[in-house]
Amino acid sequence: MTTALLLVDVQNDYFAGGAMPLEEMDRAAARAARLLAAFRERGLPVVHVRHLSVRPGATFFVPGTPGADIHASVAPQAGEPVVEKNFPNAFRATDLEPRLRAAGVDQLVIAGAMSHMCIDATARAAFDHGFKCTVAEDACATRALEFAGRTLPARDVHAAFMAALAVPYARIAGADACVAALGGA
Repeated sequence: MTTALLLVDVQNDYFAGGAMPLEEMDRAAARAARLLAAFRERGLPVVHVRHLSVRPGATFFVPGTPGADIHASVAPQAGEPVVEKNFPNAFRATDLEPRLRAAGVDQLVIAGAMSHMCIDATARAAFDHGFKCTVAEDACATRALEFAGRTLPARDVHAAFMAALAVPYARIAGADACVAALGGA
């Protein structure tokens, strides 16, 4: 069994000063960086996923802008693939699945943003493609949402989506538990 780290949309626009800053993104990125270091130390596969907004009127992740770049805290190293996507689901219209299959990957640790959008869509799709998934919940971030005239705080949005993914799509764990599950370097 081979486990890969899937870092989804840890891009500049989601940080302070970006076009769509998320709550706790710095904290989530620091935990994602810890996961990245652990995978690198163990020689395990890492795949970076970068969203590029190509729809007319897009306001963030616009191709060619600094906001669309992967954040320096988790910058890819030579040999680490970057999959570019245009939809929330990182498997849709990309070569992500064949890349993972070619590397013998059958398990994924997923981290990044946004919990309620691309993390949710990607984890569900990964499950549907037969991958065993763990979402490193404290290495993910989101934002407040409005529904039925109410504002739902980011922490509640995050919790609701992690709870929904927990059965049957993914194991939900903290980054430290994910690192511990990898075993020694």
